[in-house]
Amino acid sequence: MCIILAAWRADPEFPLVVAANRDEFFARPTRSAGFWPEAPYLLAGCDLSAGGSWLGITRNGRFAALTNFRDPAREKDNVVSRGKLVSQFLQGNLEPIDYLDEIRAMASEYNGFNLLVADRQTMACYNNIENRTDSLIPGIHGLSNHALNTPWPKVTAATTALNGSLGRLPDTTQLFSFLRDETIADDESLPRTGVPLETERFLSSIFVRAPTSMAYGTRCSTVLVIARDGRIIFDEQEWIIDATVGRRHRFRFTLQEHGRSAQ
Repeated sequence: MCIILAAWRADPEFPLVVAANRDEFFARPTRSAGFWPEAPYLLAGCDLSAGGSWLGITRNGRFAALTNFRDPAREKDNVVSRGKLVSQFLQGNLEPIDYLDEIRAMASEYNGFNLLVADRQTMACYNNIENRTDSLIPGIHGLSNHALNTPWPKVTAATTALNGSLGRLPDTTQLFSFLRDETIADDESLPRTGVPLETERFLSSIFVRAPTSMAYGTRCSTVLVIARDGRIIFDEQEWIIDATVGRRHRFRFTLQEHGRSAQ
């Protein structure tokens, strides 16, 4: 379970701003964000359990991120890891819409997901539960564990906070601040996704802190800022169980103009 906020061409100085939380079991083995040894142009974390990633960018500006679609009744066993959808786009050359059209044919092989992909011209999102692709218009967009821009309380609060943070860029302090918000929604505002009410409650906050016995919650917060001149800010803040502050990984580079061969 995760949340991804994206300001796509909402600010003339910063054509893409992303703020995201990854929620996962703390026991799941993970490699922190970094340039991959096997693909040194690719900056992302890595799921060491099944491969792939949840969010990343390349040196020439390809971006991808993923959330699960929360519906326990639809969950299937022995399916392909959704994280491969992120890493395959980042390592490929297809334009965003073409890539989403390609995976549409195999969408039933995965549990429910939302996949957000972009290059320097286009950003699009595919949802395999609704079998729907949306090309994003300029503005602020929010994605959690339902369709794009579904007005769950956490999505509404986070998109509002992202909009209010753009004027402070390139300072990312406020972005990390709202990603740390543990406000739980009122029961009347909670979605009903098929999980127990108590679970809906703790999943309703932007930053998720489940009961300690579950060893589940927000494991990292990521901020990505692409400036008009191609400068990149990519910061990942790790979180340890019980929301203890972990390591901060910082990357600064400038986008390259050409494809992977130039990276």
